[in-house]
Amino acid sequence: MLHPHRWPLTLAVILPLLLAACGGAAPATNAPAGTAAGRTAAASPAGTARPATAAQPTPIPRAGGLRDLILSTTTSTQDSGLLDELIPRFERQTGYAVKTVSVGSGAAIALGQRGEADVVLAHAPENERQFVASGAGIDRRLVMYNDFVVVGPAEDPAGIRGTPDALAALRRIAAWGAAFISRGDGSGTQQLELRLWREAGIAPRGQGWYVESGGGMGQTLQIADQRRAYTISDRGTYLSFKDRVDLDILTERDERLLNVYHVIAVNPARHPAVNAAGARAFSDFLLAPETQQFIGEFGRERYGQSLFTPCAGNSCGLNDPRD
Repeated sequence: MLHPHRWPLTLAVILPLLLAACGGAAPATNAPAGTAAGRTAAASPAGTARPATAAQPTPIPRAGGLRDLILSTTTSTQDSGLLDELIPRFERQTGYAVKTVSVGSGAAIALGQRGEADVVLAHAPENERQFVASGAGIDRRLVMYNDFVVVGPAEDPAGIRGTPDALAALRRIAAWGAAFISRGDGSGTQQLELRLWREAGIAPRGQGWYVESGGGMGQTLQIADQRRAYTISDRGTYLSFKDRVDLDILTERDERLLNVYHVIAVNPARHPAVNAAGARAFSDFLLAPETQQFIGEFGRERYGQSLFTPCAGNSCGLNDPRD
């Protein structure tokens, strides 16, 4: 069943299609840029196409209410189930109605860059720093982290099981020509994966064993399962999909696989139509002690381990809190 806080998002997609089919005009989406009516947010399912080649998603008009907040975020926060718990809590506490756009981190930040979201929750450090440096993003704050894992079929054709070095694992996969599924969607996960390939001295694109799914993390895990292939996943999404895919964690705990999340408000000086107060309220909510405690406990009962480690104010002691 669709969660109540997503109903407005779904109706905004379906209604224009019904009106078009009946010959009627869709709700106006061509108001001048920078106005509340002219602000839009992507509505395509998370990671359904590669940003470089896909058509632009159907715009969704902003309702314009002061209690309406658009959050653009990575698929891992959605696929892990964390947002399904956090968003209702935030809405109950503050009265804001949140429209969540779950895409790869690169696309999530692009929405903020264009002023089509009020606040961004992402895990793509390089893109995040560029977003802030451009002046479109402000108040980048550390929220939490988890880690990435290299997963693959139990038969493990490349023999990487137990290898603590992620680069060594990737080199073995390439040497064996074993199937590997990349997200290929410009997400923070793909950015990390491509950086690891570069550090390993391997250019996988164009190789027959390397396939880009163009999808979100959950979809990519399912494709890897179907093809008996390797992939890199954030631990939280892998654990939430573990009962649906026959893939094992084969390489983990390499410090290169750290996965850090920041919340960033969209700059109202750059985009006057954004809900700056709502963005600040959401950022404060994520960093509040009660929310941080909840994040630290999330997943423990179901999976026997937490899916995320809270890190407000770098309380977790990351070596480089900027990332």
